Amino acid sequence: MNRQATETAAVTCAASEATHWDTDYLKAEQERTLAEERPRYSLLAKLLFLPMDLLYGRKGDLRKFHVLEVVARVPYQAWENVAYVAITHSHAAPRFARRIFDFVVEARRQQDNEQWHLFVLEELIRERGLKQGLLRYRLFPQIMAFGFYHLSWLLYAIKPKWSYKLNAEFEDHAEREYMRFVAENPELDDEPHHSPFCGEYGHFDSVADLLRRIALDEREHKEESLARLDAPRFGLETSLPRRVVRMR
Repeated sequence: MNRQATETAAVTCAASEATHWDTDYLKAEQERTLAEERPRYSLLAKLLFLPMDLLYGRKGDLRKFHVLEVVARVPYQAWENVAYVAITHSHAAPRFARRIFDFVVEARRQQDNEQWHLFVLEELIRERGLKQGLLRYRLFPQIMAFGFYHLSWLLYAIKPKWSYKLNAEFEDHAEREYMRFVAENPELDDEPHHSPFCGEYGHFDSVADLLRRIALDEREHKEESLARLDAPRFGLETSLPRRVVRMR
């Protein structure tokens, strides 16, 4: 973003009703994440993380986060697809069909949130002039997303709990990756963040705060999946007791 565009974005954010995220709150949540012991991931989750670490390294990087977000959307897309198939077979039970549709709305909300992550990350990558090769950063992420989509779809069709658990592990991993990256790059706290997307995603004082907020979104997605582990098929988190279920 050039200087004029940056100044315009800053004025737009300041004048808008965009949510302004408090730095102290975001830092406290970062400390909470980093202080928690990492759970023991399943073999399936480890196999999912392995190609990312091999292709993009174990350390956090904006381009790696972009890949994470490309992949992160697909479980919600898979669940939405399964739900639409179920709706076509539940016309004789309108209440159940409505419950399925509510599930579709929730899955779509989660997809949209992950899409905003992609938008803001693409903006950061472009501002920094970081190169994204066609094979490594365009083709391979789509291949991984394709595989994760069908795996999520299959697991949900067989036993929803398995799909929720895998997604919770993926989101937990993403949350920790973002928070660790911010901790390892303290200069991000001194880098102002102004974006044309502030009206939709929020206004942040720094790039560090932006990434902390993305990490908190991943935590929320994780907790939503964990809350559904014992729910019926197409059960919504909002119909369950409000509690935080911890991974083991």
